[in-house]
Amino acid sequence: MDSDNTVTDNAKDYYGQVLGGSGDLQTSACCPADALPAFARDIISDIHPEVLEKFYGCGSPIPELIEGKTVVDLGCGTGRDCYMFSKLVGAHGRVFGIDMTEQQLAVARAHQDYHRDLWGYDSSNVEFIEGYIEDLSMIEDDSVDVVTSNCVLNMSTSKENVFAEIFRVLKPGGELFFSDIFALQRIPKALMEDPVLHGECLAGAIYTEDFRRLLLGLGIHDYRVITQSSVTIENPEIQAKIGMIDFLSMTVRAFKIDVEDRCEDYGQVAVYKGGIEQSPHAYRLDDHHLFRVGKAEPVCSNTARMLALTRLGDYFQIIGDESVHFGLFDCGPSPVATGNQDDEAGGACC
Repeated sequence: MDSDNTVTDNAKDYYGQVLGGSGDLQTSACCPADALPAFARDIISDIHPEVLEKFYGCGSPIPELIEGKTVVDLGCGTGRDCYMFSKLVGAHGRVFGIDMTEQQLAVARAHQDYHRDLWGYDSSNVEFIEGYIEDLSMIEDDSVDVVTSNCVLNMSTSKENVFAEIFRVLKPGGELFFSDIFALQRIPKALMEDPVLHGECLAGAIYTEDFRRLLLGLGIHDYRVITQSSVTIENPEIQAKIGMIDFLSMTVRAFKIDVEDRCEDYGQVAVYKGGIEQSPHAYRLDDHHLFRVGKAEPVCSNTARMLALTRLGDYFQIIGDESVHFGLFDCGPSPVATGNQDDEAGGACC
């Protein structure tokens, strides 16, 4: 426990005292690897410059279809993503940003009125809370539509508690939609306590298979990768310490619904009906499911449930049920499991 507290305190110091801005980072791990989706680019151009300057993240976990929804951002930092969500959820939605670093939250709170006025709201729909992502006791069970995070969950020394809390607060059908650094091997314990490696989002990166097992233990039997890219370490000192580990920056989604631990074939097909403003012609569920408007696509039962039992349900027609089983669904190998990004993409459950 003392070791865990030391690692946590080091992270608070790294982001609260050591780093003055994203330019002070020593690797690219905590820098956005994915381009923002088109619908978010105009929004970010209006975010206050100080919020942007002190932003740290490794991806662009900006979900669609969140108007009127409740969103929780874990490790919100200066609030860049929170303020984008503030615009996207609208005046009737709510955004909660949770962070343990007082200095980061001070920047976020300083610009609440600025963004309230910018979006034209009578009152701010964002609340920033100083706290730890392992303890979300301030949030009720089954009350949140989307939980998101941008390169923060890796820093937790108690990831089991973090993910248990996430799926406690999510509503049935709710979604975890986050970007983070993952490892293709387990990190040696001695390196996990290195303050710089931890602050650079490397030492705490979870091994992909341990992540899968962790979700399985919580009853989440399938998750989907949206994007992934290799992390390069150009700093020679850091490379010398941890260069034997392969890292991926990934954006991942997982729904709070009952699915199986493998992709099963029931002869179902899914049709995207259109209507999602940000996806007028086609909707991308993950890195191997692109649904074009009006085109029937064969899907496994897990994918069918993701499309039918979540906020996506109004926009998809699922043809067929689960009355006749045809065996495993042929979805191919997962590049997450192999670490080979040249492999044909497959479901995380395969």
